[in-house]
Amino acid sequence: MPLRLDLSMLLLTLVVTVTYAELARDRLGFTALGGYLIGLGFVVSLLGSVLLHELGHALTARHHGIGVRGITLELLGGYTEMDRDAPNARIDLQVSLAGPAVSAVLGLAAVGATLALPAHTLAHQLALQLALSNVIVAVFNILPGLPLDGGRALRAAVWALTHDRHRATEIAGWVGRAVAVGTAVAVVLLTLADVVVPLVLPLMLLVVLTLWRGAGQSIRYARISRRFPLVDLSRLARPVLAVPTGTPLAEAHRRRAEHQPAGAAVTVVDSAGRTVALVDPARAERVPAERRPWVAVDAVSRPLAQLPALPVGLDGERVMEVVQTHPGAQYVVTAGEDVVGVLHIADLAQLLEPKRKMNT
Repeated sequence: MPLRLDLSMLLLTLVVTVTYAELARDRLGFTALGGYLIGLGFVVSLLGSVLLHELGHALTARHHGIGVRGITLELLGGYTEMDRDAPNARIDLQVSLAGPAVSAVLGLAAVGATLALPAHTLAHQLALQLALSNVIVAVFNILPGLPLDGGRALRAAVWALTHDRHRATEIAGWVGRAVAVGTAVAVVLLTLADVVVPLVLPLMLLVVLTLWRGAGQSIRYARISRRFPLVDLSRLARPVLAVPTGTPLAEAHRRRAEHQPAGAAVTVVDSAGRTVALVDPARAERVPAERRPWVAVDAVSRPLAQLPALPVGLDGERVMEVVQTHPGAQYVVTAGEDVVGVLHIADLAQLLEPKRKMNT
């Protein structure tokens, strides 16, 4: 499965290396270079711990038949991108707790090694790094609020009790916002009490902001997914007007105005009547009116092969999976080999978020 490193990891690497290097020099008497190497070693341990944590999620998901698109390591730790949601609360709970369980096991093993090794030695320090990194990952991720693993576990529990995944997601999202606020207050108080060095404060506040945004996205997605049953491509897709290849753009506009409602799409068909392209409305509008009789529709069209296709009977959840996998402004709606309509992403967004202001 693909592994990606987010750019935010550079900030995490810098802050953790410098902070931990100072502690290593003070406790072990290392030189400046040795302290930074130990600090960098802690970052590597942290990244390795997060990776193993995410592999716990990924392998458990695969065990239950859920595909994994990749793992990303970032400021908040990391996340595993799956190709679909868990089918029930029990599997959702197992997948969410698999990561913290891996971190807890690794942390306990490293704590045992730390206690067994002589203090103030390099081996002891390396074992301590592994123990700290895994305990930090396990404890932080078990906090009960989305987007953290503890939030996913909370969602699974509420889902099992209410039989409503959308409501459970929204509740866990609001708890996640409360966790973000509580974390911010705790970090500020610890900094004022000189428990946390000031250098860590900006990083922790950035983590808090990431938590707040992640919780907000979870709340938003819960509200959107509640409206998935309203997605009916046969009604939502705009009708199409088919014109032969080589048709002047002005003529295509005239035919559409006479025979189709406003906003209808224009498709291009070849001599055999097969749909081969879709007129791009933005490119067509940029052609000056006086030039449109001399510009063929082919010049402002996109080949059909370049556009994602949606079978007309696809349900709302499957439609969103295609949209997230293949972001775009337009999608052709098909019935067999025939193009029966065009879905505009703005129309889908308006249906799913009717109160949200759309840019036009």
